[in-house]
Amino acid sequence: MAAYLHEWLALLVRWFHLIAGVAWIGASFYFIWLDNHLREPPTWKKQKGIKGDLWAIHGGGFYEVAKYHLGPEKMPGELHWFKWEAYSTFLSGMALLFVVYYLGSPGYLLDAGKADISMATAAAIGLGVIAFALALYEGLIRSPLAQNGKAFGLVLYAILVFAAWALFQLFSGRGAFIHVGAIIGTIMVANVFLGIIPSQRALVDSVTQGGEPDPKVARLAALAKLRSTHNNYLTLPVLFIMISNHYPMLYSHPWGWAILAAIGFITAFARHFFNLRHRGVNRPSILVVSACLAAALIWFVAPDTGAGASTANAVTRISDTTVTQILEKHCTSCHSSQPSHPAFQAAPAGIVLDELSMLDSHGAQVRQAAVVTHYMPLGNTTSMSEEERQQLGQWLISRQQSK
Repeated sequence: MAAYLHEWLALLVRWFHLIAGVAWIGASFYFIWLDNHLREPPTWKKQKGIKGDLWAIHGGGFYEVAKYHLGPEKMPGELHWFKWEAYSTFLSGMALLFVVYYLGSPGYLLDAGKADISMATAAAIGLGVIAFALALYEGLIRSPLAQNGKAFGLVLYAILVFAAWALFQLFSGRGAFIHVGAIIGTIMVANVFLGIIPSQRALVDSVTQGGEPDPKVARLAALAKLRSTHNNYLTLPVLFIMISNHYPMLYSHPWGWAILAAIGFITAFARHFFNLRHRGVNRPSILVVSACLAAALIWFVAPDTGAGASTANAVTRISDTTVTQILEKHCTSCHSSQPSHPAFQAAPAGIVLDELSMLDSHGAQVRQAAVVTHYMPLGNTTSMSEEERQQLGQWLISRQQSK
């Protein structure tokens, strides 16, 4: 019953995290689009202090949006703040990190072949790395380096790549991926909490008090704009990491940290195209380069199926008995109609391997997870050997060739 309730808790927290993330990122995308599409208003609006306006149609009606240079002549009675979308995404994400990775099955986070550490130690390392990366970012954005956008971006990218590499030395690929995502998400919400919201509060106070705006408000606004820009470029990489746990072909690859680094660069670079386009600058070459880099990455990650087939032809046929023993030893505690593993109430991904005919029907998925990527068994807690993986792969190839 405990495992059953844990699965429901993980599902509900993941669902809430997704909803909060959609709300936050959707609002972020909208306001960036809005800022880049504001046009010079007519004279009578300028006299009221309006900097730019925009007309839109949606939901069966017309909308008129105006942005002021500083603030309206009189503060409105109700002012909407966009902050809880970010905060709820962060809080639900941290809850998900604890529920799934720190309190869930050890195989999601740990890999016995990399480091012999406890779950408590792994959790301390993970949280420590997140906190340290945030401290580095805050130090950098408050330094003169922040005035050089390209240099700052390169340094931040190098920090994230190093974090990915270091985490891959300790955690499973999936655990490393999710912690890099947690680092990025924490930096993004810190930008809201430590920069964007304080700037907005200072602006509201300045307008409410009247008179000439304090130069401090302008400095805070410039820093908040910079933080918002950083969040914009980090959005696509963090969205990718949010869905990456479904694709062991990436995070279980021996070069998983480098794959994550490449995807981070490609997605952020592609985002640059849309940022320029919103400002009226059209550079399709950016998307072409991004597509070419993505194609190269897909080629690099692709398994060497040809070598596997030739190996299968060169060795003695693997018996059904041998494969059955491998399944019973390493697979069916989880992938069964009635799992005996305490962390699962039902077979993960609906893959049941109680009989060889079932293995045959799920052959492609099993080969990818257990033979090609070594993702299964989770964290290799059953110590599946390379010989057993090759025997399983050869049996699956021979079954495919016989069809």
